Amino acid sequence: MNAIALAAIGLFVFVLGYRFYSKFVAEKIYRLDPNYVTPAHRYKDGVDFVPTNKFVLWGHHFTSVAGAAPILGPAIAVYWGWLPAVLWVVLGTVFAAGVHDFGTLVVSVRNKGQSMGTLANKLVGQRAKILFLFIILILVLMVNAVFAWVIANLFITFPSSVLPVFIQIPLAVWIGHAVYKRNSKMLVPSLIALAVMYLVAVLAAEYQILQIDLVRYMGGEEGAGIFGLGAISSAFFIWIIILMIYVYIASTLPVWKLLQPRDFINSHQLVVGLGILYLGLLFTNPEITAPITNPDANDVSWFPLLFITIACGAISGFHGLVSSGTSSKQLNKETDARFVGYFGAVGEGVLALISIIAVITFFPSADAFKDAYNSFGAASGGGLGNFVLGASQLAGGLGIPPEVAATIVSIIVVSFAATTLDTSVRLMRYIISELGTEYKVPALEKTHVATTIAVVSSAALVLIPEGPNGFGSGGYLLWPLFGTSNQLLAGINLLLISVWLKRLGRNYLITLIPMIFLMFMTLYAMFIQVFTQWAFWADQSSTLLFVFGAIIFGFALWISITAISALFNKDLPKIDPNE
Repeated sequence: MNAIALAAIGLFVFVLGYRFYSKFVAEKIYRLDPNYVTPAHRYKDGVDFVPTNKFVLWGHHFTSVAGAAPILGPAIAVYWGWLPAVLWVVLGTVFAAGVHDFGTLVVSVRNKGQSMGTLANKLVGQRAKILFLFIILILVLMVNAVFAWVIANLFITFPSSVLPVFIQIPLAVWIGHAVYKRNSKMLVPSLIALAVMYLVAVLAAEYQILQIDLVRYMGGEEGAGIFGLGAISSAFFIWIIILMIYVYIASTLPVWKLLQPRDFINSHQLVVGLGILYLGLLFTNPEITAPITNPDANDVSWFPLLFITIACGAISGFHGLVSSGTSSKQLNKETDARFVGYFGAVGEGVLALISIIAVITFFPSADAFKDAYNSFGAASGGGLGNFVLGASQLAGGLGIPPEVAATIVSIIVVSFAATTLDTSVRLMRYIISELGTEYKVPALEKTHVATTIAVVSSAALVLIPEGPNGFGSGGYLLWPLFGTSNQLLAGINLLLISVWLKRLGRNYLITLIPMIFLMFMTLYAMFIQVFTQWAFWADQSSTLLFVFGAIIFGFALWISITAISALFNKDLPKIDPNE
């Protein structure tokens, strides 16, 4: 199939989904009320509860959920062929992700901006709440480790991306001050900031002096580095420490000071980046060289692993954490939830679709693709790099030099990953504080204590020296478990939304059907991974993955049984949607 035709079909389905299906869900199922007083107004505090323009909030929400995952997952999943990956991204976005992200936002807004973990108590019971909070805690810990690993490695591989990414921070602080202290508009300053970032990117790509290359500073790849770790491992260690210091500060600042303005810049960056890639696709008109389905992908079965390899980009439980953790506290009007939640999911689907196209058109021949994707392990290790190079090739259709294109693409990936990282640390701080309240440990309720625990545990996890990659491979190793845990969380969120809808006396099939599909695929995939691949009696045993996986699997089964019992309990009282 022609790559342009493939993109056009996918985009057309996304448009239909937002135009018609999301409207039906908004009006007939969730029944949005433009006069409802949202938590952002009711509990306005200038720190977490801040009424926000829907376009600015969409920017924060979208860039918080659109990290490296909707790029990396699809870039790996094309191992089984491009057709299964495209179908799951497109149909998953329209019928699962949009409903899930939209639904978790609405349920949270209707319940004082509380997280889905906290709401499990009201909808299902106290035990479910505690189990759910622990599942979320483990998931966000893995998100922190995975995305810190991705950013550190991109900084090492593409040192020209470092300066443009860090310049964004003072620019975002300046925009936040101008908007919220001087009542200025955010659009023009954010476009100026984006222009400055890309100007610096061009200069950094052309002049080595502007490239912050820690490996080079330590004598090159053969250098001794620090603590005898070698230059690459030392550079990785330093970047992790710098990133953890950054996210500590970013996750404790009021959202208007850094989070919202930086995310608004990144939303423009995403629009520009997607525009470059889709326009580049039109001008280059590349041939799809990857197979429709890959008969040689025999080492790992696509069923059910496809549905957890592509998590973000089709459906992701982490989105529900963002919707109910930060976005619900900033929603200005309830009717904005459709645009922020459902259209945010569509935006991620658009990103996942171009990620697939960039990879399947990058290789000069089918044999070259199969050589690069000769095993699932090779696909996992090379997926992100293949996307960066493939996207650079598409951008080259607009006359952008390859070095500059690679720098800009890596900046986009790093910016999104950093947004997800500090949002995730902020969410982890909320959860630790909630657990402190639950178990009457006042120290955990303090912002800086909870943030310190979040940051230190995340750094420790990403720096675990397990597996063939040695030092700092913890984040890489956690990627398979991240996918399964993420999808389990999405399934549980859909189950909780179904309980909420039933107790309101509304049609809950639109959330129940994708929940059943997702829970079956994910629990099946997780059982295979935990008990036949990672267990100590298996050939590919991993203590880290087995322990984390077994805990999450047990918790997920427990809370699922509890929630299903609640769903079919005829004696559950009706709830007031305006509580």
